Amino acid sequence: MADNFCNAHCARLCTRDGLAEVLATDRGLLHWRAMRSLGDRGLAEHAVQETLLRAWRACADFDARKGSVRTWLLAIERNVVVDIVRARAVRPVDVGFDDLAELVPCGRPDFADGLIDGLLVDELLARLPEPQRAAVVEVILRDRGYREVAEDFGVPVGTVKTRVHYALRSLRQLPEVA
Repeated sequence: MADNFCNAHCARLCTRDGLAEVLATDRGLLHWRAMRSLGDRGLAEHAVQETLLRAWRACADFDARKGSVRTWLLAIERNVVVDIVRARAVRPVDVGFDDLAELVPCGRPDFADGLIDGLLVDELLARLPEPQRAAVVEVILRDRGYREVAEDFGVPVGTVKTRVHYALRSLRQLPEVA
């Protein structure tokens, strides 16, 4: 990858190191949010790939004054998910899981995975201080804007951003949940 079309303010997705950093820090969050919205692992992976592709194409348009690369990626992903949902609404899938039972050895998907993911998120959130937990729930899980959450909490926007930042940083440093 070459960064010949990017400028000094780009998101650095046009470089190997920049893309590797985003994959290491944000891919899991992007996939989790897409999975939560779409309910399908394949569609979620498609949404993450499309998000990264759109971000890579628009790398030079990134404006750090409007937010972090993560915030920018989440906004792009929200648009990707909307596009996928709209496309599926126009052309709904005609084949159900019962039709595929002969082709898929395990038959139906394991819905316990969703339950386990939810319990894992609950356990991780429980490890955060209340102000950070509340900010993460509103901004990330409920997909609300920082400004809107700040107004609801009666604090400056920067305070909400700081709470989310430190919450995510501390979650990355936690040992794995047993």
